[in-house]
Amino acid sequence: MRIGVMIGPEKGDATRKLDRMLADIEWAESAGLDSAWIPQLPTDFDALITIALMGTKTTRIELGTAVVPLQAQHPITLARQALSAQAAANGRLALGVGPSHHWIVRDMLGLPYDKPAAYTRDYLDVLNPALRGPGSVDVENETFTVHNPLDLGPVAPVPVLVAALGPVMLRIAGERADGTVLWMADERAIAGHIAPKITKAAADAGRPAPRIVAGLPVCLCRPDEVDQAKERANRILAEAEVSPNYQRLLDQGDSRNIGDMCIAGDEAAIAAGLRRYAEAGATDISVRLLPIGDTLDELRASKRRTREMIAEVARELR
Repeated sequence: MRIGVMIGPEKGDATRKLDRMLADIEWAESAGLDSAWIPQLPTDFDALITIALMGTKTTRIELGTAVVPLQAQHPITLARQALSAQAAANGRLALGVGPSHHWIVRDMLGLPYDKPAAYTRDYLDVLNPALRGPGSVDVENETFTVHNPLDLGPVAPVPVLVAALGPVMLRIAGERADGTVLWMADERAIAGHIAPKITKAAADAGRPAPRIVAGLPVCLCRPDEVDQAKERANRILAEAEVSPNYQRLLDQGDSRNIGDMCIAGDEAAIAAGLRRYAEAGATDISVRLLPIGDTLDELRASKRRTREMIAEVARELR
């Protein structure tokens, strides 16, 4: 089990946010965490540029995007961005990508959201060889006609993780990528739906066993504060539940909402919760730190306690 932390999803003043994110990644590396995952939010910093900056401040920790929406840029453009970030991070990038959701692609960006799985398959036809450069990328499929030379090559192979929730996307991720990055997937959904399908697809394609990165809110708190943590998770993280993609994934598990998936309680409860995900088939956990409190100082103290505990639990789970 590899334990990582999400960095960057909290709202805040953009003029100060970059310094905070760089301080957070320096802490994550010094604390011995395996990875850091940078969400690509539609209203926030560019994840790959952020990772390039983080790469100059760290030497060991893996830096992943979770995830870059494919429709926002041409696959050659994304390959150039990823190869540049990979060079800045000295080979520590994990490129999480996905077809996103209708409310981002169609409603916010004004782009088509037809057949997202087919679009992802065609996109990977271009992206994968581009990431293996240098050389010419020559692909003609239903979506792209590309004949593009690239002088860039990776300083190290770039693992590609595809956000895959349904059976078709899981098959694509297993056949054509190195794993998947998840949100809104509980233990039952991973054990009974995600892990079997993506693992079989990878095996049938002759690929190594895939990584399964589960994103989870976590809060260190007293037993009598667990309900408060779950309520806060539902209040600040539940907007994604309106997506049909996530609704179908919830149907595969036991959880009704993100609050049900929140791992909250003392250190023993949190360690037990993370072990359940490992037993279900998750290879990685991406912790979304979920502080609780009534004041800014209380929220900051709660976040500090939770992240210090996560570092301790990560050492124990290894």
